[in-house]
Amino acid sequence: MGRLFVHTHGVPKEKAMKALIDMYANRMTGRGVTVEHHSAKLDADAYVDRLLSKRGRLILMDEGGEETDSLGFAKQFEQWQLASEGVHVAIGPAEGWPRHEGLHRFQRMSLSAMTFPHELATVMLVEQIYRATEVLRGSGYHKA
Repeated sequence: MGRLFVHTHGVPKEKAMKALIDMYANRMTGRGVTVEHHSAKLDADAYVDRLLSKRGRLILMDEGGEETDSLGFAKQFEQWQLASEGVHVAIGPAEGWPRHEGLHRFQRMSLSAMTFPHELATVMLVEQIYRATEVLRGSGYHKA
């Protein structure tokens, strides 16, 4: 079973956002999802280098990436869980992804065509991952 890792550049500074991220992360305990906060002291290129060193598949969250709805995301999440390799979904630095030679080959996903604050995008991503786990469990959490 593949594990899903969510990577952020820096620990959220806004207490309310951090509390929401932690709440959804705690709800997913035992479901193969881990949220990793990388030091904000890393410059953007060093953050990318750290991501590129991870084993498994890397997916970059990017406003220009492909969009899907919650049920489509749940199907994608199910495929990631069935895969033998880990999947690393990364939220870029607040300034956006740097022009780094190693990034062009990775899949990019978008939460929306709109732009959101960095920390709010992280909350939205972990909520959607939690929602995907609930859809796959057949709970009543997702009401579409």
